[in-house]
Amino acid sequence: MTQDLTIRPARPGDLPRMKQIAVRAWEPIYAGYVARMGEELFSLLHPDGWQDEKAGQVADHFQEWPEWCLVSELNGQVVGFITFVLKHAQKIGEIGNNAVDPDYQGRGIGSAQYRHVLELFRDKGMVYAEVCTGLDEAHAPARAAYKKVDFKLTVPKGTYYRKL
Repeated sequence: MTQDLTIRPARPGDLPRMKQIAVRAWEPIYAGYVARMGEELFSLLHPDGWQDEKAGQVADHFQEWPEWCLVSELNGQVVGFITFVLKHAQKIGEIGNNAVDPDYQGRGIGSAQYRHVLELFRDKGMVYAEVCTGLDEAHAPARAAYKKVDFKLTVPKGTYYRKL
C-alpha cells in the first residue's frame, strides 16, 4: 500500500484535513485520560474541549513553521501528517504532532512518515532525532511505531495529580 504513498510539504488547503486526522487519531488517547483522571480534572485541564485544543496545536504549528509540516497522500487523499522542528544549535530534529487517519492505520504509513522525516533531519545536519509520547495504553501504537524505526525510550516521564 505504501508504494502509492506520497509524502510532501503541507499546503494551506491541507490544514482542515490535518486537523480532522489529529482529532480522530487522538480520540482514544483523550478517552483514556478521562477514564484515568476523571471528568472533573479533565474538564479543568481542557475547559474549551480537547478537540479544538488538539486541532489548534496543529494549526499553530503550521502557522509558525509551515515548512516543518508534511502530509502523506494516498491516491490523492491526505491520510496522515507529521510536524517537526529543527533545533539547529543542538543538532536535534524533534517530531511533534503526527498521526495517520484511523481508517488508514496499520499500513506502514506512519513508519514511512518517520523514515522520511528522519532522512530530512540527516540532510539538514541533525545528529539526533527526538520524539515524546505517552506511556499509557492508548499510546502503545505510537510507541510501537517509533520502535519500528529504531527510536529508544531514553527518559521515561510521568505526570502526577492530586485532589486538594
